[in-house]
This record gives sequence, structure tokens and C-alpha cells, in this order.
Amino acid sequence: MRLALVVRGTVQGVGFRPFVSRTARAHALSGFVRNDRDAVRIEVQGDEARLQAFTEALLRDLPRAAEIRSMNRTLVDDRAEDVFSITASDLNAAVSPVLPADLALCDACRREVRDPGDRRYRYPFTNCVGCGPRFSICEGLPYDRARTSMRSFPMCGDCEREYLDVLDRRYHAEPIACPACGPALMLKNTAGELVAIGEPGLHAATTALREGRIVALRGLGGFQLLCSATDDRAVSRLRARKRRPHKPFAVLFPNAGKVAEHAEPTDAELAALRSKEAPIVLVARRRDGGNLAESVAPESPFVGAMLPPTPLHELLFEDGLGPLICTSGNVSEEPICTTDEQAIERLGGVADVVLTHDRAVVRPLDDSLVRVARGKTRVLRRARGYAPRAVGEIRHGASVLAFGAHLKNTVTLGHRGALIPSQHLGDLDSPSTRALVSATVDDLLTFFDAEPRIVVCDRHPDYASTLLAEKFASERGLPLMRVQHHHAHVAATLAEHGFVDGDVLGLAWDGAGLGDDGTVWGGEALSFHAGVFTRVAHLETFPLPGAEAAFREPALSALGLLFAHAPERIEERLGARFGATLGPRLRALAANVNAPRCSSVGRLFDAVAGLLGASTATFEGQAAMGLEALARSVEPDGAYRLPLRGTAGALGPLVHALLEDLRRGTEAARIARRFHESLISFALDVAEHVGCEHVALGGGCFQNELLLQGLTSRLSAKGFSVATPAAIPANDGGISTGQAWLAARDPRA
Repeated sequence: MRLALVVRGTVQGVGFRPFVSRTARAHALSGFVRNDRDAVRIEVQGDEARLQAFTEALLRDLPRAAEIRSMNRTLVDDRAEDVFSITASDLNAAVSPVLPADLALCDACRREVRDPGDRRYRYPFTNCVGCGPRFSICEGLPYDRARTSMRSFPMCGDCEREYLDVLDRRYHAEPIACPACGPALMLKNTAGELVAIGEPGLHAATTALREGRIVALRGLGGFQLLCSATDDRAVSRLRARKRRPHKPFAVLFPNAGKVAEHAEPTDAELAALRSKEAPIVLVARRRDGGNLAESVAPESPFVGAMLPPTPLHELLFEDGLGPLICTSGNVSEEPICTTDEQAIERLGGVADVVLTHDRAVVRPLDDSLVRVARGKTRVLRRARGYAPRAVGEIRHGASVLAFGAHLKNTVTLGHRGALIPSQHLGDLDSPSTRALVSATVDDLLTFFDAEPRIVVCDRHPDYASTLLAEKFASERGLPLMRVQHHHAHVAATLAEHGFVDGDVLGLAWDGAGLGDDGTVWGGEALSFHAGVFTRVAHLETFPLPGAEAAFREPALSALGLLFAHAPERIEERLGARFGATLGPRLRALAANVNAPRCSSVGRLFDAVAGLLGASTATFEGQAAMGLEALARSVEPDGAYRLPLRGTAGALGPLVHALLEDLRRGTEAARIARRFHESLISFALDVAEHVGCEHVALGGGCFQNELLLQGLTSRLSAKGFSVATPAAIPANDGGISTGQAWLAARDPRA
């Protein structure tokens, strides 16, 4: 009896073929396994009982990084053969939209790197089928060494024996390497001159870190900037050079025990830290703060913790170093550097030394960022460890390309039944990041051999992503579909949860997006029925003095809120803040000059933060993060009224009650918590008013754990089914996925 299986999912580059081979031999079956470009094909021959045991073992005992999405089985004719073999890849098949992400160092390789008797002792590029580079080095599918940047490193005899030994865990591990034949570590100065190779270079880099200097390190997906996380002068120097005054830095710890010395990770957060993705995980800081420099994460109750994702990162701590700042190797919002030349040119004024190597990075990958809430690991920035995993499903014949939003940009390819979001690309204010978007589009289309039939963008005409999409569609003669920003937020959540049909109430809460009526939306309740979104409720609007300037100055949002709902209290609450400029600002508001109206929950957060004294925001969400931190420090004791009147959430009662609390001298934390509770109550009122059983949440405001936890709990207690973002970012990093999911429903796709 001979069984043919076609297996789709994450089954290439993760040791799946050797696993299949070992499993088949263990069950005394003959046949073969091979990589096709769209799947893995297996044929096994033997009696029925052994074939059944084999298929059960495939599903039960998968390798660390493998995931099976589907497995089709058919009976085929028997063949005259006695062995089971791994055969060459089929290069004529269509390309599968699946490739494993880069994998964090596994325990087996970690033991080798630490073992003085092992030939890979202290080798920074040790890997196996269960860990190491994948997407960052792969140039094409199927995933074989000849189509990676490792092709320039011929295997030595020892590595080749491991590579060809079906019983070895490096059997067909494409990035296999050792000190005799693999990449080499190099230390350079900021002029690009070679200073040291191998161990001396590593030792010099750790010495520099111990002395308070800044090191540019080439990681899996590009350069990172490192310095001591306990040296406030070093951290402050990095902030000044990188032009990042307040945004928190991630901290690289040598192990989970060291994380617990500075933070209070939960079991779920520890599991995320130790996972094969090894992302940055937001964890609560210890109240005593440990000995981390205060400038690591100013005014934040969290620290972005990470564990060493590669042997190179692990080896940094072998000389007894403490926690290290580990942040993107770029300046401001430029793309991360991937080559030595880029690092010398762009980071020469930031880093003091450059620790690099000679394995090329094919595409830039930032570190991923997650937060654990309601028992789920929720991705806030999707890059190393997650990209390019497919998420959700679309009609198999559809082919779409979505260009996403202006901030936290990603692009998504809908291809062969799957949605494939790119890695995080960044904000599109710089020409270099816009060029990266175009390069990533070309990369995705070439990599997966895709030809989109429809292009998608945001409705905002001035987004750089919109302009790039228009240019691409025009050059290719393709139809362009424009999707409203908040429709895309909700659609991303629907895509992740496999929604097919039915009615859904979507709550889209974020900072800003162009609404259908020309105002700034961001506090929307959207009914999704028969494939069409309808706005059914929203926050009452208020003006934003200075338009985009309000995004950076919470007091401006506060001024607009009071102008709309408590003008008599403006002088009392904000007069000292604005001084002589208050009069001209009020006259501009009265004349409706440069003051667009918004219904944004994000801007309402800014306004409340402004009333509580927040000043300039140097990064998106800074004021809201501060407000959440305040609210988390106290237990709930009630909520301000935010009643639903018609289709609008009336802000007047909330504003007046909040101002009264300020007059009484109520502590800021108490006000912040009551504000959070008012938003949760408002959302519940909307859901009960609309009466739809299924609710989907989307938008950057749902990165706020208090908001997400409180709202989801209250809705669930009332019998609503709630879908929340997890694998796809709630923020604008998920916009392209929502756009692609909606476009794939269009017959033109």
C-alpha cells in the first residue's frame, strides 16, 4: 500500500524532510520526501497499520519550528523500492507562500557553544535545523543552500558529513557552518578599518561595552546598537547620537534569571522570551527598578526585555557583562543598516566600534516586539522571528498587493490562498524608508513568484504609501482599490481570526485616519454586513489646533477638547501653559483655521494627558502610554459618564466631571483610571445598542492592556464573542493585511 501526502505550512528549512525520513525509517516504510516550491511531497509504502502510525507521528512529533497547515492524502500505485530517501527539490512547481522565519538559538546549539570540547565552542554562527537564520539569508525558493547567502561558504568535510547524515540534527540544515568553513567575526573602527578578527574582536567589543562605549553589532537581520543598560551616561550618549530623546530602549539580558532581577515577568511573558521567535517582550519593571539606568525607559513602568537570539549575542555575556541596550541600528526613523558600508556611513557618528561578519544579510529585519495580554502573545512590531509567516486565508485564486499605512508601514501580498505580511518597514517620512517599501514589494513578488491583479492603498491621498501604490498600479496597468483606514483595522482582525461571512461590529480606535466625511476618525463603531462597512457610532468630534502639531503637543488636543466642551475653563486650565499664544490660538479655533475636527480615541488620550500636565510627545503614543501607566497604579473606583446620544459618544459630561476632579485635587492616577473605565463603558453601550453578537477590535489604542483587558472582559461577560488582534499588530502595522483581505474579496482579484 502506497500513500502520497502533500504537506503545506512551515515545512521547509525547519528540518521537516529529515524528520519525515527518520519517522518513515522508524516505521519500516519505503518511499521518498522532497521539497516542491509549493509544498513538501511525501510518498510512503508499507502495510496499513504502519502507514497510519506514520501519519499520526507526523502530526504529533513535529520539529521545533515546523507548522502544518494542511495535509492532503491519496493512494497511489506501489513501487519496487526498499529504502526511504530524500530526493532533489522540484524547481518547476509554483512557489509556496511559506518560508520559516529566523529562529532563535536552540538549547542543543547553546550547549555546543559553551562546551570547550566541542568543535563549535564559542563559534558565533552555530546553528542547526532548529535554529539560525532563514528569511534573512534566503534569496529564493525552494529553500536550499544554493539560494541563500551561505552559498559563498563551501562546507568543510565535517560539516558536509553532518549535512548528509539523516540521523544528525544538521541534516540538510542549509546555514550549517563551523569555524573551519563558515562566516568569521570582525571588529572594525568607525572609519571601516579592520581592527581584529574572531575572538580578539569579540573581546575588544565587550571591553568597549564595559567601558561605556557604543557598539554597532551586525545581528541576524541587520545592525543593532549596544551599550551598557546600567550606565546612565552611556545610555544618554546613545540617545543624543541616535536622536531618540524619550522612546524606551529594549534591554538584552543574558538569561531569564537576570530579567527577574530588574522586572517582574509572568510565566506567559517568560515563555514568550524563551520562544523560538525570541522577541522583545514588554514586562513590568520592578518597583525598585533594579540597577537599570533611568534613561532606559523614562517614566515607563515597563521594560522591553529580550534574551540572546543568536550565539553571537550569547557570547557577549561570557565576559561577565550586565544587561545591554539593544536597539535598531539606525538614526531616527531611517531603515536599519544591513551592510558594513551602510553602518560606517550612517552609524559612524553613533557607534564607537563596529562588530560585524561576512555573512550577507539579504533583507533587513528589525527585532519583533510583543506584549502578553489576556493570555495571548500580541505582536506590536512584526519582524524577526515572525516574518514572513502567512496569516489568515483568502480565496485561493486571488492575487493582491496592499501598501499599508504611512506610519509603522508594512506591505502584504495575498497569494495562493494566504496573506503574507512583510516585516516591519517603519514610518515613511524619509526617502530611504520609502525606497525600502519599493524594494520590499519587488522582493515579495520575486520571492513568491507572484503577479498581483489588484493593488490596494489607504484613502488618504497624501500618505507616502498611497503615492507608492498609485505609481506601482499605474506602471503595471493594474486597478487600484482604496480602503478606508479604520475598515482596514477591523478587517485585519477578521483576517487573523478566519472570518468568512456574517455580521460583525468592529470597534476601530486609533490616533488618526481620514474618514469618509473628510474629518479625522479614530473612535469608530463599524457594522460589517454582506462585505460592506457602515459607520454606526463614533466619539463626538472636537477640533485639533495646529492639525498635525497636536500629535506632538498633548496640550493642543486638550485646548481643542475644552474649546468644544468647556470653553469657560480654558484660561483656568491652560492659560499658563500657552501664555501669550493662547489668544491667537483661540481666534484660529473660532475661525476654524488649521483645526480639523476629530473623533479619535488616541487624540482624546492626548487631550486628557495634556490636562494632567503632559508636555511634548517625541514619539507616537507617548502621552497615551503615560496615561496607561498612571491608570495601572490604582484600582478602578468608577467612570466618568460618556453617554451614547444618537450615534455619538457625548464628551461633555466626561470633560466636566474630569475638570471637577482636577479642581478638587484628585490624584492624576485616579483621573486616568476613571477615564479608561469611561471608554470601556462607552464601548459596551455601543455594543449593546447595535446588538451584534460578534465584536472585532482593531487600532493602536488596543495596544493598551487596560483598555483591551477591561473591554474584552466586560463584553464577554455580556455574552458577546470578541475577536482581538494577536498575530497581526493592532496598530498601523496591521493595516496592509486588512487592506489585502478586503481586496481579495473583490472579483477583480
